[in-house]
Amino acid sequence: MRLQSGTVIEAQALLFDMDGTLIDSRVVVEKIWKRWCDENGIDWHTVLPRLHGVRMRDSVEMFAKPGMDVEAVYQRLYREEVEDVDGIVPIPGAVELLASLPPEAWTIVTSADTVLAKARLGAAGLVPPPRMVTGEIVTLGKPDPEGYLLGARRMGADPKDCLVFEDAKAGIDAGLAAGARVVAIAGDHPEEVPPNVEWVTDLTSLRFDGMRDGKVLLRVV
Repeated sequence: MRLQSGTVIEAQALLFDMDGTLIDSRVVVEKIWKRWCDENGIDWHTVLPRLHGVRMRDSVEMFAKPGMDVEAVYQRLYREEVEDVDGIVPIPGAVELLASLPPEAWTIVTSADTVLAKARLGAAGLVPPPRMVTGEIVTLGKPDPEGYLLGARRMGADPKDCLVFEDAKAGIDAGLAAGARVVAIAGDHPEEVPPNVEWVTDLTSLRFDGMRDGKVLLRVV
């Protein structure tokens, strides 16, 4: 359900996914993975819908053919993604919204590891926040809620008092499983947002509206 203009959301902490929520890295990710699929006779159209929102190593394990050296494939794709940041841009409204928020009010929970996350955020002109949760420090990646539960702990917040921003189904499921309120960044595919999940098109729809009783207020515009 789309959040209506004038709605005010409050939360003790804001937990943002990175790719697809704060930055648009699709051009890079899809170029690298499509090339690998084409080289190895793997159906790209099968891979694409399941690629976003999960850790790279989990994706490699999911799609590598029997007998492939999974570690070698992972290292190759990882190196290419770290080195190629050309075309990565912020999601509309991300720079402005994050700049307006108190720094202690938000962090990032991403499937990327720290090196990759910093490379992509830097390419998009965003500064990594303190207490960021990255893919290598959790045992289980999204859709498991471990990352968002850790993010809530690092923020000193109860998960049910956190607001999660996500774009991919794996991340939406992770946020819901953690007990948080989830707002999807729908972009140009609102029909893919689960019917029980609130959504906005992008972050231009949200404004920081101050603090109340230790909670962040966001207004939908």
